[in-house]
Amino acid sequence: MDKEQLRMKAAQEAISYIQENTVIGLGGGSTIACLIKLLHECGRCIEVVTPSAATAALCIRYGLPLLPLGSVERISVAFDGCDEVDHQFRALKSGGGIHTREKLVAGMADHYILLADESKLVERLTFKHPVVLEILHEALGYVQRSVTSLGGSSTVRTSPAKDGYTISDNGHLLLDVLFTEPDRLEIEILQDNLKKINGVIETSLFTMEVSGVIVAGEHGVRTIFRETYGKIY
Repeated sequence: MDKEQLRMKAAQEAISYIQENTVIGLGGGSTIACLIKLLHECGRCIEVVTPSAATAALCIRYGLPLLPLGSVERISVAFDGCDEVDHQFRALKSGGGIHTREKLVAGMADHYILLADESKLVERLTFKHPVVLEILHEALGYVQRSVTSLGGSSTVRTSPAKDGYTISDNGHLLLDVLFTEPDRLEIEILQDNLKKINGVIETSLFTMEVSGVIVAGEHGVRTIFRETYGKIY
């Protein structure tokens, strides 16, 4: 079964957690794109908020009503993708660089559910992908020195499509931080230490936000919720 089929299976399962006449959150990525297409096809009556410009454009294309994020106080359920998620519901999201707004959506949602294929579910986060920090421009040198003291190696994100640094949707720099000895990391402590660095706005390490994971694999789809993980897995 190829990746596209796995994404579609995860998206199909997600539909069952969406109730009529509710506000839902949609993150970014290819699995979310599959979910948008399915929502269009099934005609579910919902409104959408999203931290992703690409997702917003796709919702408009498929006729899903969008609400400005700042106008919403509560979200029924939010779905997102990830690079990795582990058995303690800790997740790493590096690619999109929109994690600050993604965490806002996660905090507003009654349930924040990740959609993933089996390859992304790991026993413990491997940190093969960088932890991304959204930081103030003026704090660059200080933050880089601080993450070095925590065992990290940092690079300011750039793009071949743009001269200079990549700027987040919020107007800030993105710093990709790799940790070469992940087995020695206390993940919750790392998150706390990164957030304590002056000039760091948010990190792409999710330690408390995830309430469930829909996992698609060769042998089917399973949904794992934080409070019942040991019973379902």
